[in-house]
Amino acid sequence: MTLSKQAKVLSDNQQKAVMAFISANRLAQRNTVMFLLSVDAGLRAKEVASLEWSMITNADGSLADVIRLQDRAAKGSSGGIVYMSKRLIDAINVYAPSQWKSGTIIKSQNGKAMSPQVVTNWFFNLYHKLGFDGCSSHSGRRTAITRWARKISSVGGSLRDVQALARHSSLQMTQRYIEVSEDACRLVVG
Repeated sequence: MTLSKQAKVLSDNQQKAVMAFISANRLAQRNTVMFLLSVDAGLRAKEVASLEWSMITNADGSLADVIRLQDRAAKGSSGGIVYMSKRLIDAINVYAPSQWKSGTIIKSQNGKAMSPQVVTNWFFNLYHKLGFDGCSSHSGRRTAITRWARKISSVGGSLRDVQALARHSSLQMTQRYIEVSEDACRLVVG
C-alpha cells in the first residue's frame, strides 16, 4: 500500500477541532469516547464497535486503566492489553454513569450495538463535515501509532514496544503505519 492510499494522520490542531466539534453536538459523551478509542487507544472500527464494558472494568465494576481486548472483538487474533490515556479514562468516566455498563460500550441512539460499518461511516461523516480530506476510521489508529513511535525512545522503549502497543504480528506492518516527519528529518540532520 502506498502512502497516498493510507488514511491520513491527524495533526494536533485537527484533533482539537474534532473534540470541539463533538462537544458542540448531540451525543457528545459517546462520540468523545469513540474518537478517543481511535486516536488514543489506536482501536480499529471493528474494535470500537465490539468493545464491551467487561473488557474495561475490574471485577468490582470499577473502571480499569487498561482494555483487555478479547480476540472476538479484535482483528483476527490480535486481542491483548491496550493501555488507556488519562483523557480516555476521564471521558469514559463522564460517559459511564449514563450507561447500563453491560454489553457493548458504544451504542446507537436506539440503544443497540453499532456494527463496524456504522462506526466506519460515523468517522467518515465526521471527517467529511470538518473538511479533513483523506481521513477515515483508520486515521485515529495511524495517529496513535505515529505518536507512540515518536515518543517511545523518550521513555526508554523501541519500535518493538510500539509493535506490541499496535498489536501487530510484524514490525514491518507497524512501520507502515508511522507517518514520516519531514521536520524531524530536517532537525536530526541539523
